Amino acid sequence: MKKVAVDAMGGDFAPLEIVMGAILAVRDFHIPVVLVGDSERIRKILADNGEESNPLIEVHHASQVIEMGEHPGMAFRRKKDASVSVGARLVKSGECGSLVAPGSTGAAVTAGLLGIGRIKGIERPAIVTPIPNEKGGHTFLIDSGASANAKAKNLLQNALLGYNYAKRVRHIAEPKVGLLNIGAESTKGSTEATEAYELLSKQTWFPFAGNCEGRDIPTGKFDVVVTDGFTGNVVLKFGEGLGQLFVTMIKDAANRGGITAKLGALLLKPALKKYMMKKLDYEEEGGAPLLGINGTLIISHGASRRRAIRNAVRLASQVAEERIPDIVRETLQEELKD
Repeated sequence: MKKVAVDAMGGDFAPLEIVMGAILAVRDFHIPVVLVGDSERIRKILADNGEESNPLIEVHHASQVIEMGEHPGMAFRRKKDASVSVGARLVKSGECGSLVAPGSTGAAVTAGLLGIGRIKGIERPAIVTPIPNEKGGHTFLIDSGASANAKAKNLLQNALLGYNYAKRVRHIAEPKVGLLNIGAESTKGSTEATEAYELLSKQTWFPFAGNCEGRDIPTGKFDVVVTDGFTGNVVLKFGEGLGQLFVTMIKDAANRGGITAKLGALLLKPALKKYMMKKLDYEEEGGAPLLGINGTLIISHGASRRRAIRNAVRLASQVAEERIPDIVRETLQEELKD
């Protein structure tokens, strides 16, 4: 099992919550971690929790941090010793098998693209995000925020990345891949969408299931839904807002419905928490993988606390074990031979 580098200085609650999350991952899953950041602050937290001598926890000093408001590309080039940059170099050198990066999505994507590097044949990396569906599983949306201006060729590559992730990491036997569009017909949508449809229909890497409308995403009709990073991020943020609205409406209905409704809500609350809210909680996943790079990088929410980081470390270890970059590289090389 390869070590997981963790950017201990990324996010709103760094370094305390990040370090505590890494400690939980070590305790619960026995995954070795390397905490990257201000070594003095990190070691104090470890000592306060009796983990200063744990052989599964290492500390790698980094003197700088890329803040949320900074321009990712400029900050990456200027701050050579930023924690997320150092973590990316640990992955590129092979010292670590993966990186967990809470905080700025832009900084994490830049670190993956410039610090770890792209898979040859993949023009742009893409973020894959799970969305709960009616079948009790997840629909995987790719891209959900890495590249806003994708061309048809990029959408084809996103499909290949998403398909391999769903199959290898999520163990879906034959993932159904759909292209997000405004209608089911092949002629619908933008120029990029119609061109991507044609490319997806002609490729032989996996079965293409056709266009996916927005309403199809939560049904589970498709396992992987392909789009550009701009549209994907809008879908993702709209879904988050809709979920919060749904919760607010349930609470409001219970409050307006009198004592009977309140008693019913009280009885229903444990089931809602266990079977519904858990699926909607981003901390359950811990983060979203950035695919298309020569390594594993999990991007965690800027507001991540220890539970999210614990789960992100577990996900990082799982994704790294499946060697997706090697599989994608081999697939693309076969295409070049043909």
